[in-house]
Amino acid sequence: MTTPCIITVAITGSLPTKKDNPAVPISVAEQIDSTHAAFEAGATLVHAHVRNDDQTPTSDPERFARLQEGLKKHCPGIIIQFSTGGRSGAGRERGGMLPLQPDMASLSTGSVNFPTRVYENSPELVDWLAAEMKTYNVKPEIEAFDLSMIFKAVEMSRSGAIPGRLHVQFVMGVKNAMPVDRASFDFFISTLKRLAPEATWTGAGIGKDQLTLNHWSLAAGGHCRTGLEDNVRMDRDTLAPSNAALVKRVADLCAQYGRHPASVAEARAIMGLAN
Repeated sequence: MTTPCIITVAITGSLPTKKDNPAVPISVAEQIDSTHAAFEAGATLVHAHVRNDDQTPTSDPERFARLQEGLKKHCPGIIIQFSTGGRSGAGRERGGMLPLQPDMASLSTGSVNFPTRVYENSPELVDWLAAEMKTYNVKPEIEAFDLSMIFKAVEMSRSGAIPGRLHVQFVMGVKNAMPVDRASFDFFISTLKRLAPEATWTGAGIGKDQLTLNHWSLAAGGHCRTGLEDNVRMDRDTLAPSNAALVKRVADLCAQYGRHPASVAEARAIMGLAN
């Protein structure tokens, strides 16, 4: 028996445009088609941003609603996770889609430097987003860009601000934030296991480091994130033809580590989500 690995596909993000890679899905229809192909390739969790028609990021709840409707129709059972990230809006606008009750939503529990800006998550905003997620029964995915965010998430879990079993994503490779360093990766995992033994986790690498984190996460028993949000290439010389191609690469790697791509039922059970 092999161990399931939830493959998350981050389909669009806030930054890549069709100039970077024509395969980046921008419209809601493109996002649905791209997710469906990734779902068929083995992804059972989709991390979703939405864009305006001019490709700029937005937190427009109406676009999220149309995307969710299409994903539920064409990718039955896939775990739908909306982004509350800071590039798509300001303040509480970032959580305006939470009343749609997706399965999950991203939650960064602190601030961090990004390449050209501060990714600001004030304590007040973090508490408000967590409260909204609790109100609408949306499971948070903790986006950990440094060690303090793990400790904050555990504190919120123990206080009941985040109900249920924690799920943490270690994000490595963003310039000025957590570097891709194996000793640090191992330390983050051991720290999470020590503080929250029942927690689950995913590794996410940015750019050329996406594949590195896929290997590390599979080997360490975690889950994997891939997709055009984080990386638009297969290698230095080749653009990724689709989100599905990046998902297939992870799915094909699983067997090397005694793993298999999680089914919808397995992914939902691991995340503690209803079928």
